Amino acid sequence: MSAGQQIGQPAREGGFFKLWMKVAIVALVFAAAAMILGPVIWPPAEGGPEPTSMQLASFIILAAITSLTFGLGVSFLVFGLPLVRHFAGSKPMAWAMYLSIGWLLVSWWPHASLHGHIHDNVQQLLSVEYGFHVPSYVAGIVLAYCFLSLSRERSGMSS
Repeated sequence: MSAGQQIGQPAREGGFFKLWMKVAIVALVFAAAAMILGPVIWPPAEGGPEPTSMQLASFIILAAITSLTFGLGVSFLVFGLPLVRHFAGSKPMAWAMYLSIGWLLVSWWPHASLHGHIHDNVQQLLSVEYGFHVPSYVAGIVLAYCFLSLSRERSGMSS
């Protein structure tokens, strides 16, 4: 994307549309792989409660959404850094935002899969909760800080 080009405007020679096609292809490939490989990598724990047919359908829909979010996260990590660099106030801010957004998108797939895999092992569950939730809290704080900093900078407000 050139410096003078606005977000959402097509680049010359269809570059914008080509980029979005690449983004969509990467996202769908990784989403499909996540949907298929999730139960293989993290098989559901034995002895857990059996869901009703409606609950099972709800879990399948949630797994599809989680897999799609993962695929979009991978696609963001592949293609998003130049765009984040374009908007960020500094190189460290760009990396902080890029990694935070990437984490918030890709971490749900292993997190959700591990819940079903662990079942009732409380110590493992606690490790998963800390290992996924705390970095998500940090990512949210980083993004809020970056947003406020950029807003202040763009509006001409001083710190």
